[in-house]
Amino acid sequence: MSRSFIALLLVPAGLFAQDLKPVVLPAPQTSGGKPLMQALKERQSTREFTTEKLSPQVLSNLLWAGWGINREDGRRTAPSSSNRQEIEIYAVMADGAYVYDAKGNALKPVASGDLRKLTGTVPFVAEAPLNLVYVADFAKMGNGDENNKTATSNANAGFIAQNVYLFCASEGLGAVVRGSVPKAELSKALNLRPDQRIAFAQTVGHTKK
Repeated sequence: MSRSFIALLLVPAGLFAQDLKPVVLPAPQTSGGKPLMQALKERQSTREFTTEKLSPQVLSNLLWAGWGINREDGRRTAPSSSNRQEIEIYAVMADGAYVYDAKGNALKPVASGDLRKLTGTVPFVAEAPLNLVYVADFAKMGNGDENNKTATSNANAGFIAQNVYLFCASEGLGAVVRGSVPKAELSKALNLRPDQRIAFAQTVGHTKK
């Protein structure tokens, strides 16, 4: 095995984020869908997914429903304490990991390569087309007790995840929130700062019939 090949293996995955290009998403479709009460009735967790990719339009709609901008002042579809908007959504797919840019309606590259298996401890995360990782940026939350920051950011991430659940119920997609995440390993792969903390992850995709 050559030294150059060994050196390549030692390079952090995120260093090659430049291998990916930003993904400009189509404008989200913000009308239609099932009535709210029907979506609530059909909301459930799913753990069996096909490998079929989500279309760019569905991905755009899903991310907007979860944490998109729905007012001219920049406020979002889910609440956040004091409007700090400290939660960031990392979209981990087969070609790499991206962070959702709500203002630009785009996905910004973070790390190339298939990191899906790092987003959880169960086999289906490596095959489902999309794993959303909810990351809290404690730097946006000011000074304060770290335990309070954790509790607050977990609650705010939960609001977003529920929006995603309801969108999936409306669109006939499957979703499941997962707390079992190898956070240290995944944080390294996503090049997170020490003050960025993973709350949990959520797998999304087409369900097996």
